[in-house]
Amino acid sequence: MDKFGYMEKYGYEQLCFFHDKSTGLKAITAIHNTVLGPALGGSRFWNYDNEDQAIEDALRLARGMTYKSALAGLALGGGKTVIWGDPSVLRKDPIKREAFWRAFGRYLEGLNGRYITAEDVGTSTQDMVYVNMETDHVVGLPGRSGDPSPYTARGVFKSILACCKHVYGSDDLTGKVVAVQGVGNVGYYLCRYLHESGAKLIISDIKQESIDKVVNEFGATVVAPNEIYGVECDIYAPCALGATVNDDTIPQFKCKIVCGGANNVLKDAPVHGKTLQSKGIVYAPDYLANAGGVINVSYERAEGGYNEEASLRDVDFIYTRMLDILTIAKETGRLTYEVADELAEKRIEAVRNIKSIYTHK
Repeated sequence: MDKFGYMEKYGYEQLCFFHDKSTGLKAITAIHNTVLGPALGGSRFWNYDNEDQAIEDALRLARGMTYKSALAGLALGGGKTVIWGDPSVLRKDPIKREAFWRAFGRYLEGLNGRYITAEDVGTSTQDMVYVNMETDHVVGLPGRSGDPSPYTARGVFKSILACCKHVYGSDDLTGKVVAVQGVGNVGYYLCRYLHESGAKLIISDIKQESIDKVVNEFGATVVAPNEIYGVECDIYAPCALGATVNDDTIPQFKCKIVCGGANNVLKDAPVHGKTLQSKGIVYAPDYLANAGGVINVSYERAEGGYNEEASLRDVDFIYTRMLDILTIAKETGRLTYEVADELAEKRIEAVRNIKSIYTHK
């Protein structure tokens, strides 16, 4: 992988590699942009096939966080950490687990606040407690904002409502069929919101425990992971890993809306965004749809401390912002992600220009 070429093309600031031999820590932190503020993004623990795959995931996710925070109106930039390994193995050894995450916290402290982390796929609030023993540059902690998953799911739910309002003229979900791919943390809470709103659920996941929980609580119908793309539904909600909208899956789609909690849903945004549009399928830009989590954890840094009421107010505003983007895209014939990108980039440039004004500190 041409790392410097990739970073230059997409405007990255920093790419860091952390390794601790005693605990087996292999972490990659990408910082994309800090114009709006320190980079914030969760730490993803995943057993990647190879090093280049891990690096590319960190870079893509970090860039998405820049746009997510910009569009959400936050004073934060974009960053992300990926940790290469199997989190289930680490959880079997409590002593090594603590040492592992505290080592990671020591490395983050060395970034001197340029990057703030939180939980993500494969990590938990307890992992972040260990990180917090070594650095204050971590959010999503128990007793503060806590697990961001319910808030991420709430934002996705509000986005689905906005998409339905745009497509069907009503945001009433009664009888609407939603195919949810991945019913772990975010997917589970999304299913709860959808079920309470009268939607019918079709789900898939690679973990039987997660499937059983959603089936027992919400009466969902289960299909195999490779069958979720072709089910008859109104909305496809990807809530697992990214790039599930691609050359192989799009021909199978029988939905009107793609809106989920996963990051980087479009494998190749220009190509697959256009293909969805040509098929009459509305795509909700993922970094707006799933911004609820980062909005919530950002309130840990607010003056006066965490305020859930204010957080929920901002998460719910995703509905209005999403509806605006869908409307602009329809009126101009542009792709929805292009409209969202432009709005995020305009805000970054506006703040960059303001920061050119000298102030004495």
